[in-house]
Amino acid sequence: MIYRGIYHLFYQYNPEGAVWGNIVWGHSTSKDLINWTPHPTAISPDTPSDINGCWSGSATILSKGKPVILYTGINAQNQQLQNLAMPKNLSDPNLIEWIKPSYNPLVAPTQQNMINANSFRDPTTAWLGRDGRWRLIVGNKIGRRGRALLFRSRDFVHWTQAKHPLYSMRGTGMWECPDFYPVSTRGEDGVDTSEVGKGVKHVLKASINDGLFDSYAIGTYNLRRDVFVPEKGSLRLDSKMRYDHGKFYASKTFFDSSTKRRVLWGWINESTDAAIDISKGWSGLQAIPRKIWLHKSGNQLVQWPVEEIEKLRKGKVISSAKELRGGSVLEISGVTASQADVEISFEISTLKNVEVLEPSLADPQEICSHGASKGGVGPFGLLALASKDIQEYTAIYFRVFRAKTRYVVLMCSDQSRSSLNLDYDKPMYGAYVDVDPVKEKLSLRTLIDRSIVESFGGEGEACITARVYPSLAIDGGAHLYAFNNGTDSVKISKLAAWSMKAAQIN
Repeated sequence: MIYRGIYHLFYQYNPEGAVWGNIVWGHSTSKDLINWTPHPTAISPDTPSDINGCWSGSATILSKGKPVILYTGINAQNQQLQNLAMPKNLSDPNLIEWIKPSYNPLVAPTQQNMINANSFRDPTTAWLGRDGRWRLIVGNKIGRRGRALLFRSRDFVHWTQAKHPLYSMRGTGMWECPDFYPVSTRGEDGVDTSEVGKGVKHVLKASINDGLFDSYAIGTYNLRRDVFVPEKGSLRLDSKMRYDHGKFYASKTFFDSSTKRRVLWGWINESTDAAIDISKGWSGLQAIPRKIWLHKSGNQLVQWPVEEIEKLRKGKVISSAKELRGGSVLEISGVTASQADVEISFEISTLKNVEVLEPSLADPQEICSHGASKGGVGPFGLLALASKDIQEYTAIYFRVFRAKTRYVVLMCSDQSRSSLNLDYDKPMYGAYVDVDPVKEKLSLRTLIDRSIVESFGGEGEACITARVYPSLAIDGGAHLYAFNNGTDSVKISKLAAWSMKAAQIN
């Protein structure tokens, strides 16, 4: 959230170890979303309604500008309860101290409300309805049906459960960290969480526990019935509408009133096991915050790193347009390849050798699982965190296929060669990018930060985050290349790269 010009990030934190456990709410503040100052723990398990853990939740700015936090606490019976915390001193812009009222919990599972006490967590930012009542949703499941349970309150203390969920779906399992917010249909600006009516659509997002991915749907908030009606996408396990097709989970947005934008935070979890995490002393981190808005088509969301990240750029390297022949590799020199920001665009000059997309191979994940092997038009893109001899690299690339009536662009992130020595999960991720390769350039922006590779294809239409652990491509041993493993040449129409300074992080 933002309060008095200062951004606040609260996060699930184990102060006693590198892996999950002993969960409290860590707290850091920033004036630019990039450099962060740590503060004492904001919320710790010390009351009956949270004695076994202070789990996830959200911040809400009340109508008079007072911030509050709703969070899930675990009681002595291991039931999941919804609690409130408030700043002790509103005149402190850093909001160092937080207090819990004696009337916690606000909402508890009972036999009467038919709520599963083991699957009832992660309250959202609340929104204020036209009837003067606050509303929020909490993630839940019954059997395999995921549910966004809806609650209403006039005073933010006494909450009543609605007779029906805001939305539910069979076969999805638990919905963690739900998020529900409006997006403007008139441009990239964000809107306040309570905004309704003309000029907005609504987004419902759930973190799908079974697959550890964040899926979303775009639709209409029916005010009369108090339900969400999806129009595009779904929260199914096989949904292709995801915030990010790689390592990105348990995300949350907030409305940045100072810049009129909606900002998305997401958690990048590890690909290593607990023993390795303990040996390196830490696990898990936040992705670079992203501005998020509705695409002009109204069919999907678009994401882009917040502009403040560009303050870390230094030593810009640019290249004139050039042909990248099939089978060739071009080193992008002059930047610190272990910490870099790269923007590259490709133009397709010929599609004579384009491959046919077989209906049986329509799943992007399945196609990308074959790696960056030789094709017709592509794969072409970047080799990030690559060793000098290109034994080790993370490949981010495009491939173009011909479907029945149009050309299809696939974006992949391949971690299979990301490390020679370490035994860990090295997946390959994929997503389609809604770009016409005949008329439009294929753009790729990649943020590289030692062991994180965040990539944005098609001006942010498809996002893939990779968690990698190079053994050779470390510090000065890291290199950056553009490559083309296709038969046909492609044109690099734009190439700009920057070394990135280190941010102040805790």
